[in-house]
Amino acid sequence: MEKSITNNKKMIGVVLLIILALPIIVQDNNFRHIMILFVLYAALGEAWNIITGYAGQTSFGHAAFFGIGAYTSTVLLWKFDIIPWIGMLIGGIIAVVVAIIVSYPAFKLTGHYFAIATLAIGEIMLQLFVSWEYVEGATGIMLPIKENGYKYMQFHPMNKLSYYYIVFGLFVITVITAYIVGNSKMGFYLKAIKENPDAAQSIGINVTRYKLYAMMVSAFLTAIVGSFYAQYVTYIDPFMVFPLALSMQIVLITVIGGLGNIYGPILGAAILIPLSQYTRIIFGGTGKGLDLIIFGALVVIVTIFQPNGLVGLFENLFKKIKKKEAINDGKLHDVS
Repeated sequence: MEKSITNNKKMIGVVLLIILALPIIVQDNNFRHIMILFVLYAALGEAWNIITGYAGQTSFGHAAFFGIGAYTSTVLLWKFDIIPWIGMLIGGIIAVVVAIIVSYPAFKLTGHYFAIATLAIGEIMLQLFVSWEYVEGATGIMLPIKENGYKYMQFHPMNKLSYYYIVFGLFVITVITAYIVGNSKMGFYLKAIKENPDAAQSIGINVTRYKLYAMMVSAFLTAIVGSFYAQYVTYIDPFMVFPLALSMQIVLITVIGGLGNIYGPILGAAILIPLSQYTRIIFGGTGKGLDLIIFGALVVIVTIFQPNGLVGLFENLFKKIKKKEAINDGKLHDVS
């Protein structure tokens, strides 16, 4: 067991090093931009995985937390000259408070009713910010130009490698958090809740409390990634950071990659984000929506043939290879 955990840690470390090295090796701004989006969505997938992959609570409203993070850091910088790093933490805390307020009653619902409730929460947040004059409503906010460097998370001229280092750091935090949660007592409780909430309740697990803990962690991580996104694009409006499409993309990435697994969101984002970006580059306006058609087809294929996602596919292939090696070793032993 300990050997397996050690090997898993080493594998995660190798994967993270490869992801870190790619934009340094390939010195192309378009590639670096795609890598930034890949790491950003992988981080969002890891955050969503905590509440859905571990706890089994399907959320279609995570764009609400993403938008809260984006708007909090932006408004604090714009109106109060508070650096984005502090705004990022404050945005995460506000997202946690909102998660507690909206999730506690929503957890009384089960199955698709909970999913519909989270979808409604995301749409409510979108309409709230569209109508809120203090944050410029539907017009959106252009971030003010500040001092060049990491302090204000602004780089003039655009230095995509510096932005990549920042988002990669946030990605590492989400991966480590997801790993710790998944291998902690809380993680085992969440998996028990996912399998059978009534059985988990009967053995003394406070189901609502642990689901709420998972949502709080997930909301905080999603919000800090949203804060980075606002600094990266330097302009936000409600339709950019609160759309249902964002929540759905997070869901698709994680489901295709594999639910309840650290590698799932990474695999899903590694396929879907480059696919999305390059179809738009290749086809331009004529290819609008093509990536979504492909996303949908992939979801259908994965759901039918490999419900555990791409991670499950690789695990099955690995098991078959190991089994074949074991059989061959046995034959060789018999011959000798």
